[in-house]
Amino acid sequence: MTAVVEAVQKQPLMSVEEALQRLIALAEAAPIEAREIVPLAEAQGRVLATDLVATLDLPPWPNSAMDGYALRLDDWRGEPLPVSQRIFAGHAPQPLQPGTCARIFTGAPLPAGADCVEMQENAEVLDDGRVRFLEPMKLEQNVRPQGQETRQGEQVMAAGTRLGPIQLGLAATLGFATLEVVRKIRVAVLSTGDELVEPGLPLGPGQIYNSNRRLLVSWLQRLGCEVRDVGILADDLARTRECLAGLGDVDLILSTGGVSVGEADYLGAVLREAGELALWKLAIKPGKPLTFGHFRGVPVIGLPGNPASTLVTFGLLTRPYLLRRQGVTEVTPLRFDMPAGFEWTKAGTRREYLRARIEQGQVRIYKNQSSGVLRSAAWAEGLVEVREGTLPKPGDSVPFIPFSELLD
Repeated sequence: MTAVVEAVQKQPLMSVEEALQRLIALAEAAPIEAREIVPLAEAQGRVLATDLVATLDLPPWPNSAMDGYALRLDDWRGEPLPVSQRIFAGHAPQPLQPGTCARIFTGAPLPAGADCVEMQENAEVLDDGRVRFLEPMKLEQNVRPQGQETRQGEQVMAAGTRLGPIQLGLAATLGFATLEVVRKIRVAVLSTGDELVEPGLPLGPGQIYNSNRRLLVSWLQRLGCEVRDVGILADDLARTRECLAGLGDVDLILSTGGVSVGEADYLGAVLREAGELALWKLAIKPGKPLTFGHFRGVPVIGLPGNPASTLVTFGLLTRPYLLRRQGVTEVTPLRFDMPAGFEWTKAGTRREYLRARIEQGQVRIYKNQSSGVLRSAAWAEGLVEVREGTLPKPGDSVPFIPFSELLD
């Protein structure tokens, strides 16, 4: 074990980019192949397994974009026109009689022979029922042409798209009642350490409440994963072996704390017995230690135990790994530059992710950035990225990653 410890200690720090690249490559090597068909009502957050191709033109026919009057422009010479029919949305119109206009409502099909719509605000109804148009008009005015949004046979969403309310609305617009999606990725979550106690139970000497379990289980569920909550894994070699052997059919084992080269590292010992284990030292703060390996062929990711470290490493590294295994093509969270509302005086050799929020057009950081402080993240709206060797000053541009990008 001493040789292993020395090897890990001498290991150079791995950049965030390299760690992410390695995890993405590992994810692409083990994609979730299984598919299932689900109703639209159950597809929220799922990943589309096949390209979604339009089965009809949208809209299926030309329709009015306004409440007003449909007419053939060549029939109008400036004189008032009689109204020959009224057309409501959901009703089939008759062909437009020459020399007339049709009262039409938003979304209603355009009658054959009409080629423009004038909004009712620019029309005057005379006492004899004819309509006088008050403004010049042009062809296709206020008309939504057939196929304006999609054409039959056109790809409207690519496989790998995560389905949210807008995507589901588009699928419904095209008439899809069900969608083929990737099976949910099954993740076993376990926490290690005799020092951990579940909330609601009394604390003993040297014990703390297990916050990482709730953080990760909730986060995984928001990402559309099927979670197997294993709970706390005691510091016992035989029980650790028994627990891992009884996990069943899972796609990933996700642990917090305990995977290292220490004497009490029973989880690491079992992983070395039945698989492989790589200990990564990341150039990231918080969250320097990260573990990747396999247990009987099942991938294992070991996150650091401190709550803020767990949050950062899961959000920036584990989340993209999970999404890519489900076939999601875009896994990089949105980030944008904001003026710094703080001064950073400690240039480090590791990339730092500070819990921060936007106030009065500037990014302000929480006063305590310790890796053990989860309150900082509850106060924050996202993470500020401070690159290695830099010292941002008030007003300098800094990258900001909203939590909304990482949580969903």
